Amino acid sequence: MQAIILAGGFGTRLAPLTYTKAKPILPLLNKPMISYLIEALPQNFEVIVAANYRNEQLKEYFKEMGIKAIISKEPKPLGTAGAVKNAEKYINDTFLVLNSDIISSLNIRKFIQYHVKKKAMVTISLWPVKNVEEYGVVDLQSDGRIRKFVEKPPRHEAPSNLINAGAYCLETEVLDYIEPNRFVSMEMEIFPKIIEDGKPFYGYTFDGYWIDVGRYSSYIEASKILLKKRGIKYLVGDSKVEGILKESTVGNNCIIEKNVIVKSSIIYDKCIIGENAYLENCIVADNCRIGKNAKLKNVVIGEGEKIGDNVVIENDETWETIWNKPLPEGYPDKQIGNPIKR
Repeated sequence: MQAIILAGGFGTRLAPLTYTKAKPILPLLNKPMISYLIEALPQNFEVIVAANYRNEQLKEYFKEMGIKAIISKEPKPLGTAGAVKNAEKYINDTFLVLNSDIISSLNIRKFIQYHVKKKAMVTISLWPVKNVEEYGVVDLQSDGRIRKFVEKPPRHEAPSNLINAGAYCLETEVLDYIEPNRFVSMEMEIFPKIIEDGKPFYGYTFDGYWIDVGRYSSYIEASKILLKKRGIKYLVGDSKVEGILKESTVGNNCIIEKNVIVKSSIIYDKCIIGENAYLENCIVADNCRIGKNAKLKNVVIGEGEKIGDNVVIENDETWETIWNKPLPEGYPDKQIGNPIKR
């Protein structure tokens, strides 16, 4: 079987981190986010990565790790369905489509078995939420068949509390629904047509954990969930740490000086944090310098930036981003297309 991993977006909601790294390469517990998806696949899967922005970083990662993967390069962002259609020449049977920014406990083998048992054309993973009025939820029959999607219903009118969780098992007939060479949303355009045509369209509910790593807060939350899953309170690479870490990760070749406190934060590689600094809910990209006595809360710092001594940036409700260089060439000033409707 083939697994198409959707990795073609710019990740604008995680800028400035994505100014210098492809979103699937952003580290989670000191390894690329995309690695969690690849490790979750059963053996003998052919990996196809639909990529556009900074695809050379993905190629380099696969080469370093000895992973055989096909890069299906998009000439431009094509959306979730357009990217699948662009990779059509690699698909020869039932296949998976996985979103590279979803971290979850989905058992992919059981997911596929359910799809086969139901003789479905489409099976999508489903996740329960409390705040149904903020999502698109599914109208699910008792046998698991999905009748329709209902966008942001009032709580008392919601047909379920289940949302699209971003993993799809599809038959090749789905490809016939997708127009080539244009931006097409699987969730907004293709899935409703398949349901309307009466094709077997099923939902697979799972439990454990699920998080869409699309924003700063969810990125940090994913890191904390994975730390808890491993039964550890923090993770440090090959670095010197003299301060205190709480629910945080530190990459390689970093120096965390005396009396530093780092809480609920992600520190990339080659960073220096000066004495008595305090970081809470922060994401610090590679090669950053944070001065002595700095106090940072809800701050995201782009690669190579410097924060001086005694600087205080503390936010409770909003996030502050630090980036003092020009935008990379070709990087959009706003999100292209729509995030996946859930």
